[in-house]
Amino acid sequence: MRITNTEEIVGEEIVENLGMVRGNTVRAKNAVRDFTQGIRNIFGGELKAYSDLMTDAREEAIGRMVQEAQMMGADAIVNVRFITSQIISGGAEILAYGTAVKLKGGSSSRPQTQQQKNPPPPPSQ
Repeated sequence: MRITNTEEIVGEEIVENLGMVRGNTVRAKNAVRDFTQGIRNIFGGELKAYSDLMTDAREEAIGRMVQEAQMMGADAIVNVRFITSQIISGGAEILAYGTAVKLKGGSSSRPQTQQQKNPPPPPSQ
């Protein structure tokens, strides 16, 4: 699945707009993390535990958006955006959304990237 924050994919032709897709998750801070990050906040610097929490939440939201696009038969998602909003004190929703599209030739006509290929089977013993 190709995902981009642009309206087009360079070198590809969009032949059908399948509609908006979205994925979301709600995440909350926890007491232990609040304590350790509070101490770090006194001295300054990155609040790494919160950065990691938000990174994980964005990845989960993207995954859910991709699942919805796959159910629609999409080859790609264009114009992807994120929104974050506070739901409760200490809890936030992360929403990823974009437009599911079909590409000329479909995903099966493009060669797989190295990352997408299955690893070779382990050697026989």
